[in-house]
Amino acid sequence: MTGPTSPTAQAWSLADLPDQTGRTIVVTGTTQGGLGHFTALELARRGGRVVLAGRSADKLDATEAAITTEAPGAVLEKLVVDLSDLTSVRTAASEAAAFGPIDVLINNAGIMAPPYRRTADGLESQMATNHFGPFLLTGLLLPQLVASGDARVVTVSSVMHKVARQVPIGDPRAERRYQRWPVYAETKLANLLFTYELDKRARGTDLPLRALAAHPGLAGTHLAANGQFGRARGGAASILDAAVKAIAQPAHAGAWPSLMAATADLPGSTYVGPSGLGERGGPPQVVTARALAMNVEMQQRLWQVSEETVGLRWP
Repeated sequence: MTGPTSPTAQAWSLADLPDQTGRTIVVTGTTQGGLGHFTALELARRGGRVVLAGRSADKLDATEAAITTEAPGAVLEKLVVDLSDLTSVRTAASEAAAFGPIDVLINNAGIMAPPYRRTADGLESQMATNHFGPFLLTGLLLPQLVASGDARVVTVSSVMHKVARQVPIGDPRAERRYQRWPVYAETKLANLLFTYELDKRARGTDLPLRALAAHPGLAGTHLAANGQFGRARGGAASILDAAVKAIAQPAHAGAWPSLMAATADLPGSTYVGPSGLGERGGPPQVVTARALAMNVEMQQRLWQVSEETVGLRWP
């Protein structure tokens, strides 16, 4: 079985978030005001030792300051990592060894529909940031996750996975026509294929690890504006940012599915999303991915492509 077969009617709330004292949780993509920020805030508020992971030391400092303002006793660590750069991921994973056992890794970082760009590794930037970087980071952190004795890997997908035209199993370095939104949808499909295959492999090798996925619905973050314009403010970027926030749930609510997936009593291969109309907003509950995401052959083929691309065979 590769995923849940039906949603549950029982929704979850922040009141259900248990004490996190003694747990180490790594959250990627923790820019202030985004989903990762609010995910980290609530986990730190419950006593968890939270590792803020992001591309810029300055941005990590800003998020750290914002969290400690709301949760003065927060125990925070920082890890600089650019998930679009496989060398940066390897460096960060080496530095993360200092954190010891890791109970939860939340692969939250992502970019949305930016202009076409190839990374230093020859990869399209969305696939690199949203899938290949997290794939490599998770693999390199696997020994620390296993050392916790009961680890979880939560990867943030999107309802956009349902409109992906194909599974990204071709040569990721080959030139192809770039369409920013279809490629974004493919990366979010990849997040689910990765989750289900990781969970299956962990069970098959008796590793103490569960892999789950979550999606935020439509959340009022800067992600769309940053993707389109490289900034959240100024001119058209401000207009788009305001438009998204006018129709979206608050960013802090968008973090709830990740928090549920990271802490609730759920089996591996569970997918969590908002319970409202169209899964756009509302309290989180277990939801169902499209059938293509649960295709066993596609899960295996994407895993093989990913291992070859990042140069790491695991588990």
